[in-house]
Amino acid sequence: MVVKAIQDGKAKLVFLAHDAGPNLTKKIQDKGHYYQVEIVTVFSTLELSIAVGKSRKVLAVTDAGFTKKMRSLME
Repeated sequence: MVVKAIQDGKAKLVFLAHDAGPNLTKKIQDKGHYYQVEIVTVFSTLELSIAVGKSRKVLAVTDAGFTKKMRSLME
């Protein structure tokens, strides 16, 4: 679903766990680069999973306001 959101232009920001596997990392980074979506890799799988309440290695943010706030907090 994250790849689809990137391709459809809905993803404004993508969080990719820094401990994700090499295949997933390459796939998401390549899609992000091609579609010009920022990929953030500062969080682990555990941190992302705790944040959303489900086990996840990659998250796509589609809300522009949330994206803006997250970017300002990460600076």
